[in-house]
Amino acid sequence: MHNQELLRRWRLMLGRYAQPLQTEAWSANDGRLDACLDYLYGREYERKGMLRASGGGSLDPSQLRAIDWLAQTRKLFPQDVYERVQGHAIERYELSGLLRDPAVLASLEPNQTLARALIGMRGRLGADMHDAVRAVIRRVVEEITESLRKDFVNAVVGRRNRFRRTQMQSAQNFDWRATIAANLKHYDLASRRLLMARPVFNARVKRSLPWDVILCVDQSASMMDSVIYAAVVAGILSGLPGVNVRLVVFDTGVVDLTHLAADPVEVLLTVQLGGGTNIGRAVQYCEQLVSNPQRTVLALISDFEEGAPPGPLLAALKRMNESRVTLLGLAALDARAQPVYDHGMAQRLADQGMHVAALTPQHFAEWLAGVMG
Repeated sequence: MHNQELLRRWRLMLGRYAQPLQTEAWSANDGRLDACLDYLYGREYERKGMLRASGGGSLDPSQLRAIDWLAQTRKLFPQDVYERVQGHAIERYELSGLLRDPAVLASLEPNQTLARALIGMRGRLGADMHDAVRAVIRRVVEEITESLRKDFVNAVVGRRNRFRRTQMQSAQNFDWRATIAANLKHYDLASRRLLMARPVFNARVKRSLPWDVILCVDQSASMMDSVIYAAVVAGILSGLPGVNVRLVVFDTGVVDLTHLAADPVEVLLTVQLGGGTNIGRAVQYCEQLVSNPQRTVLALISDFEEGAPPGPLLAALKRMNESRVTLLGLAALDARAQPVYDHGMAQRLADQGMHVAALTPQHFAEWLAGVMG
């Protein structure tokens, strides 16, 4: 890399306090890039009790409004960089003003970071923001649903039937033995390759007896990503044959959202984040929902930070385990599956027969398939 280009990049990275690195190659466009970056990341100096250096003319960050900054950032940076900077603005620097104007909100890139911020501050937004908030959350839910639906359909609807074929082409249904046999006539002697003209996919066996899946979801703010995915998973499972879904959310109180389970957007617009945690009360409520223990899955999605005495929680799990309810404790249900949770309490839950794990939604689908057999 040319030395001047290297200095230019360091100058942009370090900000206006690295002005001695600025060379003659510094352009007006570089100044605009610098202004956009300084508008956001210059706040690090303020966090440390330092004042920003005063700038000159139109490049001074004070000259930028949030909506102007967003427009310039979208124009100046590649899409992936723009989305990352937008996420930092909302999460790290808490520029909640970006979310209080419908026009600004409409200009933001809908993603999970934005949805998480909107859900968290929903109660503090004006009535004029409701439609814009709903639209963003709907788009995020649709994207997640689109990415997960096939995994749950293929894993949960039924096991593969190698004697029946299907037009649903997916990796989970692919029958490589039958595909080779069906395409042997297309073997190319010259290239010594088998040309796959007609792939073969197996159908799925439909279950005759339904399963009950109870999703018991902790509304703690730390569980926000898991709450979003749990709402989407509930929506997908609600549309599958042979699965009865109950959706329960809790903090110190318990709210049954089963009537909304098929609509993840409404679920996410209903949940109330924060507050204390009484896992025992929620699990005891879920215990009352069990009618067919041997065909019931209770998935507790929580960081296991119990705020109440643990006795009632452990006793309820012990009773359900003895009645052969399948128990799963999910310390995280999201794309990263990197939880922060109470390991001591998780071990006590495991001692009562609960499987404890952190799973991506895809692995949760596979786990359900294994349980439902």
